[in-house]
Amino acid sequence: MSEPQTSGEARLRAHAAPEGEIAASTRTLVIGPYLARTAATLGRIAAPSRSVEARLDEATGLAAAIELDVTQSLAVSLPRIRPSTYLGKGRVDEIAGLVKAEEIGLVVMDCALSPVQQRNLEKAWGAKVIDRTGLILEIFGRRASTREGTLQVEHAHLAYQKSRLVRSWTHLERQRGGFGFLGGPGETQIEADRRMIQERMTRIERDLDAVVRTRGLHRQSRARVPYPIVALVGYTNAGKSSLFNALTRAEVTAKDMLFATLDPTARATKLPHGETVILSDTVGFISDLPTPLIAAFRATLEDAIEADVLLHVRDVSHEDTHAQAEDVGQVLNELGIDTTDGRLIEVWNKADLLDEGERTRLGNLAGQGKVRNDRDSDAPVLVSAVTGEGLPALASRIEARIARSRTSFAVTLPPEDGAALHWLYENAEILDRRTEADGTLHLAVRVAPEKEPRFLNRFGGARRLGRAG
Repeated sequence: MSEPQTSGEARLRAHAAPEGEIAASTRTLVIGPYLARTAATLGRIAAPSRSVEARLDEATGLAAAIELDVTQSLAVSLPRIRPSTYLGKGRVDEIAGLVKAEEIGLVVMDCALSPVQQRNLEKAWGAKVIDRTGLILEIFGRRASTREGTLQVEHAHLAYQKSRLVRSWTHLERQRGGFGFLGGPGETQIEADRRMIQERMTRIERDLDAVVRTRGLHRQSRARVPYPIVALVGYTNAGKSSLFNALTRAEVTAKDMLFATLDPTARATKLPHGETVILSDTVGFISDLPTPLIAAFRATLEDAIEADVLLHVRDVSHEDTHAQAEDVGQVLNELGIDTTDGRLIEVWNKADLLDEGERTRLGNLAGQGKVRNDRDSDAPVLVSAVTGEGLPALASRIEARIARSRTSFAVTLPPEDGAALHWLYENAEILDRRTEADGTLHLAVRVAPEKEPRFLNRFGGARRLGRAG
């Protein structure tokens, strides 16, 4: 009985990794097969469109993120998509010659391939082929480090492979080779594998439910000391982790690499007037993010979903910054996050990479993130997580945004009431402090809604100044 189980587990492991083991040094060809932009298609496109060069660079960067040896990248303009091979026959034959001449072991197609297209291209080129979804899943599979992240990735891998069992069997047959098998494994074995995958996915879902319950308990524990949550979101490699480190003085992995951060990280930090907030770093978004990953990583983005403030970090030095912002907005909408409810602050990062003229122009647009009359504007904040430029203005903007729901009070304390002064510093924001000659203290403080009852019970004579916004 144990032998069939072992064989089944081996097949399941093969399915769980979408393309099997891909060695880091595999000679790789990256192909960008992009539909030609005709006048008709241009008229239907509302969102900012990326240049072919930028799209191909991003695909190459994804391959480099798992240390594949990208020997060449090639953009292919398509008048239409072929159902059988995605590319036209002439292009398929031309690339077959290139694959053979360059001894390519892996071809990355920067598009979504059907199982049939993937299988036909592998046969035509004699090399392993993965599409954009498979590549992103491969990256996530190698980078996820927490138990939750690992489970989410495996679930996404299995969901991806469940519809590709025929293609997967082709891959396994090539691995088996030399045993004299004729034809395919048969419908019975494919159906058995489908059931095996579904059973494993169900087990993972149960395990994830347990992890989510644990995270829920952590959130409840944090809610007992209710600090506001400030979540960083943005396109991959926009500099979120660098900004997170600069604001919290933490040492989260921050590399010039796509998807350097996959597992959520949270740290407490203080704002200018003493308010403690929880800053949460999240996984970066990307165009054409695989649907299974949006669903699978929803739990890891719970801090963003529930955040009091969202920092949308943009790399304004990137040529496609506007298109990237559109992609982030789309993913946030798919997660059910309303970006028009006043929580979002746009952070224009990497100011240090701009030339002087562009830096001045964007600085004028952002207004340097100044807060006027204690009411924050909706203008972006121009910063550099590397040099620290704009970070004080960003901290003030976060503080002002949180203060929209908070009331300010004027409090007068006798010089001997040190306990009351300590309480205020621990439980409120001290906006202003003035001491008279006799030692009497006059304070302007801002109090969170959940702490107002305790504050008013202790400082019944406090004078209400109003709300910040």
